Amino acid sequence: LRASDPDAALYYMAVMIEGGEDPLFIARRLVIFASEDVGNAAPRALEVAVAAAHAVEFVGLPEARLNLAQAVTYLACSPKSNASYVALERATDEVRSRGPLPPPPYLCDRRSVAAAFRSEEEYVYPHDEGGYVAQRCLPPAIQERVFYEPTDQGIEARFREFLKKMRTLRKGGQ
Repeated sequence: LRASDPDAALYYMAVMIEGGEDPLFIARRLVIFASEDVGNAAPRALEVAVAAAHAVEFVGLPEARLNLAQAVTYLACSPKSNASYVALERATDEVRSRGPLPPPPYLCDRRSVAAAFRSEEEYVYPHDEGGYVAQRCLPPAIQERVFYEPTDQGIEARFREFLKKMRTLRKGGQ
């Protein structure tokens, strides 16, 4: 699947099924692959994989082989990105190295303990501002940190351009 070779992916899936592998195990691996290796390059891949997993439970063998084959070929032919996986690892490393940091006060519920430390800056509701705002949401100590770096693959290329614009706005640029 990672090598974008649907023929090899189908062959090895057939080997697994003919060898007695539980089709639900195969389906679970496809769901994981959809997020880990295809990700936001083709976000519908997760829907396809989950639908195949559901079909395996609903239909059963031997017909569920068709559902798995459809998902395998879709995933193999999809653009690939592990940017979400890498971003999660970066964020997790940050939390493990510094511990959990408090959010900016303007993001805290007014009734929370953190509300006592509210600054003059108020929360800006993105829907009142055209759908997005330059307000920063990471804890102040790591405001400049970037975890998610979209690739130029599939839909993620649009995310990359959007985030480039947003990150420039957040740094005070135009």
